[in-house]
Amino acid sequence: NGLVKVRGNSTKTVKFSSIGDKIVNFDLDVMENVGIAKVKIIATSGREKSYQEIELDVRNPNPYVTNVQEIVVEAGKNHTFNFSPVGMMGTNTGVVEVSNIPPINMGERLQYLLRYPHGCIEQTTSSGFPQLYVSRLLKTDKAMDEKIKNNIAATIDRLKLFQVASGGLAYWPGDNEESYWGSNYAGHFLLEAKELGYNVPSNLLNNWKKFQKKVARSWSPANSNSHYYYQNDHLMQAYRLYTLALADAPELGAMNRLREMKNLSNNAKWRLAAAYAAAGKKAVAKKMIARLNTNIKPYQELSNTYGSDLRDRAMILETLTLMNERTKATKVVWDLSKNLSQDRWFSTQTVAYSLLAVGKYTGRNKATKKFTFAYKIGNKSNVNAGSNSPIVQIPVNVDDGDRKTTIKNTSKTTLYARVILSGQPTIGDSTAAANDLKIAIRYTDMKGNMIDPSLIPQGTDFVAEVSVTNPGLRGKYNEMALTQIFPSGWEIYNTRMNKVKAFSNTHEAEYQDFRDDRVHTYFDIGTKNTHIYRVQLNAAYEGRYYMPTVECSAMYDNSISARQPGKWVEVTNSKSIAN
Repeated sequence: NGLVKVRGNSTKTVKFSSIGDKIVNFDLDVMENVGIAKVKIIATSGREKSYQEIELDVRNPNPYVTNVQEIVVEAGKNHTFNFSPVGMMGTNTGVVEVSNIPPINMGERLQYLLRYPHGCIEQTTSSGFPQLYVSRLLKTDKAMDEKIKNNIAATIDRLKLFQVASGGLAYWPGDNEESYWGSNYAGHFLLEAKELGYNVPSNLLNNWKKFQKKVARSWSPANSNSHYYYQNDHLMQAYRLYTLALADAPELGAMNRLREMKNLSNNAKWRLAAAYAAAGKKAVAKKMIARLNTNIKPYQELSNTYGSDLRDRAMILETLTLMNERTKATKVVWDLSKNLSQDRWFSTQTVAYSLLAVGKYTGRNKATKKFTFAYKIGNKSNVNAGSNSPIVQIPVNVDDGDRKTTIKNTSKTTLYARVILSGQPTIGDSTAAANDLKIAIRYTDMKGNMIDPSLIPQGTDFVAEVSVTNPGLRGKYNEMALTQIFPSGWEIYNTRMNKVKAFSNTHEAEYQDFRDDRVHTYFDIGTKNTHIYRVQLNAAYEGRYYMPTVECSAMYDNSISARQPGKWVEVTNSKSIAN
């Protein structure tokens, strides 16, 4: 069906002089497309005929790449976008986005959350949370509404895997220790999902509520000289109290104690004000924020609350929206928009909270009026469009030749237009990099001797070994993620499932996620430390395959990262190597 092509002759003759079997090889080249390739093999002998159909999953392991073109279209003006597809056919998508609010890069940011490869409690929640409010920001159709409902239901279902005996939620499925911020954040999502009509198991919420109440009552701030003290200690408790207020179980005693504490941080005061407002104490909340400003000093957390200054401003926006402080809230929305529209990396926590806060603001204020515009895609007819929602998205079929789009602003107000193109490149990143982190890769046989991975005999067991070094430039690194994607001709031995003997002097990971073609390893690494992680493999299938980039980075700060480039490897019949 066009996904694979036979290299050389597609017919071969096999002769038998006695009963037995023989192996005949056909070489297939994989075309630059993805999908299910179908191969039909027909054997004919005399008047007898037999056939078998085989399906081969052709997929691209490389990460998605996104390009954005954007323009401000004044009233009565028009603009034409000319563009080319990003990535290989079958993976590339295109969307034209038009809005009458400052651009928040909705399409690109939401896709980033949905495609993020890791799945801890924070990232699982972050993929689902903003989708609760997509319909307040974006004009959706029936198919998209159904997809959103399924995604949110799947998020709720997955969060059950994180709950531990105490009722709190762990950072990884199967962990025994609670994540305090994860319990706050995921619990917040579950409460709001239930409020919007989603089915949230009562035992999941009831046990979570018991845990939150117990921790809220017993909480006391760590001394600033303590090993356990960190910047957002007060914010952690304030957020916990806010979630309890949302759950109609406010801990007013704990709220009052926190409010009276000296040196309470600015972001904690804003979050505590939200707790009072949610508990029906609007007067107390208004008094608290009367002299507060919305400025947060720049910072980026690798763990704890996974926070940043932009995340905290999004939380401030949520508080202002809850308290109907529309004028102040609008200023914060503009600030969030300015940042989100830039070509900058933000963590899942920052993106998710920013999108959900803007969604809440838009839904509460109904500040946007209907706007109109016209568009023409490729050679298709001109279409007059409009929306009561602040953002409209129009799919563009780049594979079918839609490479040109014209937008005309027929409103009396300024519109913001952008084209968002996404796809998977055929070949991944071919460059090495080391940003405040070092990684080294070597491949060995089962006795530890180095081997060349570019040419391995079929059936060989071997090991991929990665050394990760923290050079000590920025202290301890938390929540690191090592991603190894292996060629499809290699098979992974899951040492946890297959009872394979563990390697000596291999560091124990905080969590490992084994999949069909890749292994994600998560860990913390101290200053000037080196960790070694090994994966046992088998050269299973003859052929030539591309091995993607090996990458390691801090999940909440991409300025800490390192990668080694991908390359072509070959699994060869052992006889041909011997010859």
